[in-house]
Amino acid sequence: MLSLVVYTLFIFLASAAAILRQEHMFQLNSYKPRVHLKRTFTVQLSWLLRPAVALLAVPGLIIGGRWRWLSAAIAVIALLLCMPPKNVKKPLVYTSRVKRLLVTSGIITAALCFLPLILCRGVSFLTAIIPLLSPLIVLLADLINRPIEKSINLGFINEARDMIASSPELTVIGVTGSFGKTSVKFILGKMLSAKYGTLITPESYNTTLGVVRTIREKMRATHEYFVCEMGARNRGDIKEICELVRPKHGVITAIGEQHLESFGSIEAIKDTKFELADSLPAGGKLFVNTDSPGALDRAQAKYPGFIGYGTLDGSVCRYFAHDITVSDAGSHFFLRTPDGELEMNTRLLGRHNVVNIAGAAAVALEMGVEPLGVSSAAARLEAVPHRLQLIKNSRGIVIDDAYNSNPAGARAALDVLAGFYGLRVLVTPGMVELGEKEDSENRALGEYAASRCDTAVLVGARHTQPIREGLLAAGFDENNIIVTEDLIAGMNAAGLRAGGGRAVYLLENDLPDNYL
Repeated sequence: MLSLVVYTLFIFLASAAAILRQEHMFQLNSYKPRVHLKRTFTVQLSWLLRPAVALLAVPGLIIGGRWRWLSAAIAVIALLLCMPPKNVKKPLVYTSRVKRLLVTSGIITAALCFLPLILCRGVSFLTAIIPLLSPLIVLLADLINRPIEKSINLGFINEARDMIASSPELTVIGVTGSFGKTSVKFILGKMLSAKYGTLITPESYNTTLGVVRTIREKMRATHEYFVCEMGARNRGDIKEICELVRPKHGVITAIGEQHLESFGSIEAIKDTKFELADSLPAGGKLFVNTDSPGALDRAQAKYPGFIGYGTLDGSVCRYFAHDITVSDAGSHFFLRTPDGELEMNTRLLGRHNVVNIAGAAAVALEMGVEPLGVSSAAARLEAVPHRLQLIKNSRGIVIDDAYNSNPAGARAALDVLAGFYGLRVLVTPGMVELGEKEDSENRALGEYAASRCDTAVLVGARHTQPIREGLLAAGFDENNIIVTEDLIAGMNAAGLRAGGGRAVYLLENDLPDNYL
């Protein structure tokens, strides 16, 4: 009997460790059950081999006697294998929701493990499968907790909605798009702050609950403007945020093939992003990046009063950036406005950041900020972390563009890399969440990179195979391709090729742990 108790205890602990790992992945998968299941049984399938070790205990349980001690030893090994890794890119955040989920998962697991032992005075060989069921146990716990979570969230949402309703003098500006929205939000916040009390959603707090948290924790009576970033992975997400904050004005930064995995089509992305435009009241202003064909086409078709900004076609831009010069020191350009030319200098890198600044300037000027306040704010801007952030260290120069890469943004980042001198090194694990186009877009990225880097460090052989194919198809020297499973090792190998000279590394994307 003692051997069965010891075995069951360690099966429970192994299951708990596996569940903790699954809770982490579930959080990284935005608590989306379908997404979690898909990634668990595709990307994370190899990890499930660890809890599957517990199945080796079955023969000893069936034979019984002293063999059960061998089963107990196997359960110990399963526990060690199921322990969550210590070195993760983004650790599990123990929010109130996660704690409730852990309690419910623990109760389910304890019942599955110990009830057979108590009721049957033994243990079924099926108990060994419990660690393997950890993804399903987490989803069952989430299903059980869902009414509680909805009730709690609804209370927070209503509180935030009341705070917005009690601030009639507050002007809300929504910012959305496939990419560029965080940068535009950050830049616009700086420009509006030259004249007004301004609140922006921090970091990438762009979901409904992220916006709710910002309002509840940071909004003050002194705020005159609230710049609200609005993210989406499914239809209706932008509309839901708009119903909460009731924006008066809106910015569409770009439409592109990002999150195709969940949206399914570029038309669905357009429909969702332009939910912001549909939510604006009479007299509200819609600002659209005219460099983005998808955004421009939809705006011209349905929203004739929009205010355009960009760099490609001055005829459709009320705010047109031209005579652009970009170097490793930053960017210089002129912005044509309805009231004349405005000279702009910034330390931000890349033509796409010129577009972002033009968009933010357009909004700020339309809101009454003085031109000097706009240009001064642009000159003081620092890169948003992980979005073409320039870092100088002992390795040389690192261009950190590691946040959620997309096809257009990756090409823009490669253009920045091409402008530097020295050994130009692309370091990337590839792009994800592009649905059926993922392989073709990564292959196209490799073809584009071939003329803009000297060495390519591909992190993860499985994800980056299409990039490698694209590089080779464009005539890139195979000897200058480094395939590695470790980013630092790859950068060290590339650095040796610089031979003591200057090396410039572009970190393009950084896949979270649920993709590895």
